[in-house]
Order: sequence, then C-alpha cells, then structure tokens
Amino acid sequence: MCDKSYVSIEQKICPVCGVTHDTGTILLDRRLKNTFQRNTVTGLGFCPEHQKLCDDGYIALVECDEKKSTVRNGTIAPEDAYRLGRIAHVKREVFYELFDKKGCDSPIMFVDSELMDKLENNNKEN
Repeated sequence: MCDKSYVSIEQKICPVCGVTHDTGTILLDRRLKNTFQRNTVTGLGFCPEHQKLCDDGYIALVECDEKKSTVRNGTIAPEDAYRLGRIAHVKREVFYELFDKKGCDSPIMFVDSELMDKLENNNKEN
C-alpha cells in the first residue's frame, strides 16, 4: 500500500507556541500524482488561540536566546528563533508605552530572558 496520496491536509506551525495545527484546507496535486503525506506543513500561521489574542489587540512576547537564533537585519524571524518556552501577551497600547515602539504592527516580538524575568517579577508584585 502506498503511503502517499494526491491529497493532503494543510497544517501550519504557530510562530508563538510552535504547535502544528490543521488549517482546514485540503491540498490537491493537480497532476494527480501521489506526492503528499497525509498532512503537509506549508509554513507559519497562528493557532486559533494565538490568532484570537492577536485579533483582540495583544502582542505575543516570546522568550528566545538571541545567541542561538539567526539574526538578519537586526531582527529574528519566527522560523529562526531559538525559543526558550516562556510567552507573555501584552496589549498593544501597553507595549507601545513600555517599549516606545509606536507603529510596530508585528503581532509577535522575540525578547530575551532578562525582560521575561522583569515581567514575571512585576506580575508577582502586583
């Protein structure tokens, strides 16, 4: 029996949590050749939970190790981030006040452990 098919279920990898999730899209090889596995990851896309937070005006702060990540043009792309596990969500307006980054439209920012420690300690104090 062949393990491949000419249809596949599209999946994306969430750039925030790294979870692979179904998009609800069916992929079809137009040549009708058995080229696909059952599931095919086609790139990055928010999982439903993180998409809702983004839609509600939150920016995801994802802890990563800059030394182990690939930095291009001064930024870390989601596919190049070496994630350390902690995630925080901050309202966009609060983010602008804290970091003086007005006009930043990115729904995700990669931050270092020092900043995550400060956020965590501040949260414990309140």
